[in-house]
Amino acid sequence: MKLPWSIPFRPKLVDCLEGYTSQKLMADLTAGLTVGIVALPLAMALGIASGVKPGIGIYTAVVAGFIISAFGGSRVQIGGPTAAFIPIVYGIITGQGMEALLVCTVMAGVILLVMGITRLGDMIKFIPYPVTTGFTSGIAVLIFTTQVKDFLGLKVGPVPAKFFEKMKVLGEAMGSIHWPTVVLAVGSLLLIRLWPRSWARRVPGSIVAVIAGTVAVTLFALPVQTIGSQFPDGIPQELPHFHVPHFSFGHLEVMIWNATTIALLAAIESLLSAVVADGMINDRHDSNQELMAQGLANIACPFFGGIPATGAIARTATNIRSGAVSPIAGMMHAMVLLVIILVAAPLAKFIPLATLSAVLVVVALNMGEWHEFARLKRFPKSDAAVLVTTFVLTVILDLTYAVAIGMMLAAMLFIKRVSETTKITSADESSGSEEERELMAGKNVPPGVLIYRVFGALLFGAAEKLETALKRAGQEPEVLVLHLQHVIAMDSTGLNALESIYERLASRGKQLILCGPHTQPYMMMEKAGFFDHLGHENVVADVDEALARARKILKLPAMEKSGK
Repeated sequence: MKLPWSIPFRPKLVDCLEGYTSQKLMADLTAGLTVGIVALPLAMALGIASGVKPGIGIYTAVVAGFIISAFGGSRVQIGGPTAAFIPIVYGIITGQGMEALLVCTVMAGVILLVMGITRLGDMIKFIPYPVTTGFTSGIAVLIFTTQVKDFLGLKVGPVPAKFFEKMKVLGEAMGSIHWPTVVLAVGSLLLIRLWPRSWARRVPGSIVAVIAGTVAVTLFALPVQTIGSQFPDGIPQELPHFHVPHFSFGHLEVMIWNATTIALLAAIESLLSAVVADGMINDRHDSNQELMAQGLANIACPFFGGIPATGAIARTATNIRSGAVSPIAGMMHAMVLLVIILVAAPLAKFIPLATLSAVLVVVALNMGEWHEFARLKRFPKSDAAVLVTTFVLTVILDLTYAVAIGMMLAAMLFIKRVSETTKITSADESSGSEEERELMAGKNVPPGVLIYRVFGALLFGAAEKLETALKRAGQEPEVLVLHLQHVIAMDSTGLNALESIYERLASRGKQLILCGPHTQPYMMMEKAGFFDHLGHENVVADVDEALARARKILKLPAMEKSGK
């Protein structure tokens, strides 16, 4: 179907329901049940780490998980709260409060929806690998720092969101380490890490750790913090209440910035997750449809008290390994979490925070691309600089700044590399490459005519090479021929360089001929009206036509065509 203004809106679910069988339904129900169980401790841990109640994390997984699967562009994407949002959400709550977070999330949802409608989903693929690796690893470090308090049982008040302030507060509290908490956290961490992968497909290590940690605390009366002691109300055994977020213009500028950060991260993470899923199931997702679903989910979640949500790579991978074949598995995972809330919510108060902290520490360890740092010496220095810069800025500043600066560095380095591939050479039968000698073989170039060949992309990083090459010639010809057959792309700066050359030649009564321009440069020059100034007769297909045109300009007799 289509939205107003002819906007394509076709969820993957529509395609999957064609030829849907009872066998596929059973596979999706089994996968949904498995992922729902896996998502339970993660949703609670992510909610607590983000600075909200554990129930909020589950509500987010229910509402966003259902909407993302129902309206998304991937067959197997699982949506919900993710670890990547922890530093952003925690920072907004400590800085502006919960209501501001809800408003920012709605605004981010609108941005995502607009991105999908305007077909910007395809642009995400152009974010360079060093940038994604840098900010992903930076977020992993931030997640780890948010868990130090609960992992070590430190006696400290609210922890600041800013990295250096956080490190100072945590460092000052190191004398209050609670060893029973540390033992439980380390034990939970080892259990999750050492849990056999073959067993984890059916019984995830995180679930086993949560159950084992809860049993240990209950049986041995361990003096550690639990969900019940930290949140006396526990998890409400009911559906989330509808709530309209309160909007205030007081922090509008900050909220727009925060909303943009949330939208950017949600877009990147969800589409990266969808790409990973495509590789696992040999399918292809609709990136713009996925962004629209992410937008709808983030618009809806705050009205039920939820926090930002996006596609979750680990849960999506679990969904695939559990046999999911359609978005119904993701919808089932959301329903499983809803049933758990309605039936078993009171039991959650016995879960120790140290175990949930261990779950997130494992998430952080798995999330970071640590092996890439070991390979930095083998990277090109430019790529290594982009990765390290993005990583450091993500940790100490802000994700949006990190991605923006990382993208600018990557773009500048890309331009530099492209400009280095651009070459301008004088076409001469007696010198140059074999290709040039073959091109000019038998060609009679009249006196006063110079032919230059341009290779590569004539962009603003390489345009000055054209001017430099002509200056080095030491003479200004009566007719200058630029052979552009190997120019694959041109931008406005490259066009401006050509216009400058033409104007300088024309002011002295001399001519410029363009030979064999490719489609993109040709269309750009024609659209800009350059050919109207140059003269269409001075745009020719090959060297022979260029020389014939030059002889005509110089009023020389035409050369007889040699037979072959």
